[in-house]
Amino acid sequence: MKYLAIGVFLSLCSVFLSKILWGMEKIYVVPGAVGCIFIVISMVFSGSMTSGDRMRANFATETTEHRDERHKITINSLYIALPNIIVAVLFYYVNK
Repeated sequence: MKYLAIGVFLSLCSVFLSKILWGMEKIYVVPGAVGCIFIVISMVFSGSMTSGDRMRANFATETTEHRDERHKITINSLYIALPNIIVAVLFYYVNK
């Protein structure tokens, strides 16, 4: 769960940075961007942005160690993205 703590730390830092740059009106911008970046990283490493034929070819040619590493990166980047997205959504609806 250290990646969840890293996500919380990044969301706190991004909230402070966003408050300095834009004030309370757009405090959700930087945490939302950080969350979206890590979700895109997760999508790329999960292989969900490829076609079915490419997914089958990758599955057939990769080793179990490589597959486990890819899944680990996918899950860890989601753990980092989750607090950032939650903070961005909360601040978006609070400031509305």
